[in-house]
Amino acid sequence: MVGLLKLDRIDINILSQLQQNGRLTNVDLADAVGLSQSPCLARVRRLEEAGYIASYNARLSLAKLIEHITVFTEVTLNDHRREDFIKFEADIRRYEALQECHLVSGGYDYLLKFVIKNVNRYQELMESILERNIGVEKYFSYIVIKTVFDRGTVPLKSLVNDN
Repeated sequence: MVGLLKLDRIDINILSQLQQNGRLTNVDLADAVGLSQSPCLARVRRLEEAGYIASYNARLSLAKLIEHITVFTEVTLNDHRREDFIKFEADIRRYEALQECHLVSGGYDYLLKFVIKNVNRYQELMESILERNIGVEKYFSYIVIKTVFDRGTVPLKSLVNDN
């Protein structure tokens, strides 16, 4: 029954508020969305159970913890049969430095985002991926020099509204 709820503007507002600050108390959340505490808590639980709220996480300041690099990698597969995509997607999950994997349209097949200690570790990782023979024909790497901004949230209200 995941995702089958009909969401109203209050549900969207709750999701938007929690996306901005997952540590809001129920009292503060209820106040922010204009509900009393009990109905607000019931709605949050319903949204969690329906799978609209996937998790609550802390966003870390990784730069303060450790030196690291972020690398975006374009990957093109050798072949484009369904089983080739399935094999690649199943195997690529094993690498914990891989933060995101997107199947995309355009000049390559996948866009990957790695967060890893340094360039040498990244190169070792890519060599390991190539050695596993999971169908990679070629790849291009883009090392992030500076993250100008990372919103960390999506504009939920404007995505949902028809305006």
